[in-house]
This record gives sequence, structure tokens and C-alpha cells, in this order.
Amino acid sequence: MRRRLWAISILFVAASFAGASYNDYASAKQKFDSIEAGSLPPGARVVLTYPELSAWAAREVPAGVRDPRLRASARDLATGAALIDFGRLERSAGRQPGWLMSKLLDGEHPVTVTARLRSSAGQATVDIESVQISGITIDGRTLDFLIQNFFIPMYPDAIIGRPFALGHRIDRLDVSPSAVTVHLR
Repeated sequence: MRRRLWAISILFVAASFAGASYNDYASAKQKFDSIEAGSLPPGARVVLTYPELSAWAAREVPAGVRDPRLRASARDLATGAALIDFGRLERSAGRQPGWLMSKLLDGEHPVTVTARLRSSAGQATVDIESVQISGITIDGRTLDFLIQNFFIPMYPDAIIGRPFALGHRIDRLDVSPSAVTVHLR
């Protein structure tokens, strides 16, 4: 009888985590939809927690990305981590890597990206500070070289290291260790 109660309590805890994840996703989606629809009053602030952002990312990431997690360790310094199968990610984007590249890219790799976000007056700038792939950290000039010569050519719409418009009447984003706050104009 004691084992049965223990098993039921474990299932109950697991179910509550699954429900929390869905509720976090639904909450984040509702907040994003409200911002995009322009239904919030001028000067409104929308607080997005990291569980909400991680749950939203888990449902919205492309094929080849699994278990995304977001957090911030300091003001304006965010870290994202996920398991990424670069070969599958490339194929899901409609690109077919050659034989050699597929041998290098296929298989899941733990990836962590740390970026600094600055924003004000409806503009933001994202500076990538470091990338860690399978335990190997890339930063500084090597990271700059890889971003300019590999990442940007593969993803030409990505804007890194220069300002871009936030849109949807967003004035600025405040990234803190507890949450991301979206300030509307």
C-alpha cells in the first residue's frame, strides 16, 4: 500500500509539472498575442517569467532544437540553452548539407548562448558574448569570425551587434534575473 501511495504521489507531482508547463506556455502566448494585437494601453508593462519563456520556446522552436531553457544571471545578460541537432535544423529550413557537413552537424549537441541585450526608444541591440557547443566555449574574435562568416550567411535576417526596431509599440525590454519586462510606448 505504501508503494502505491508513493507511486501515485510521483505521478501527481509529474502531472502538476506538465500542467504548469502548459499553463506557462498559455500565459506567455496570451501575453505575446496581446502585445502583437496592440490591445494593451500605452505605458503598459508585460512581465514574462523564465518558466513562461522557456515553455513558449519549447513549443515554438524549429525541428532539431529540443529542451530550450532561458535565464538571466545579471541585468541585460541572458542565457539560452538547448540540445541542437544542427543537421536536422538545416534540413528543416530547406537546406541540405553535403556529406561531410552532415557528418559534422548530425546528432544532438548541448548548446549555450550568452548574449547582452540593450534596448531603448523602440530599438534593441543583441551582442553575443559567448557560445558553448558540447563543452567548447567560443568567444571573442573567433566568435565574431564565425558569426560573420557562417551564421549571418546562413541566417541573413538575423541582426547581431547592430540596432533593430522592436515593433508592436515596444519601447524597451528589461532583462533581469527574475523576469523580462516589456515596456510599451
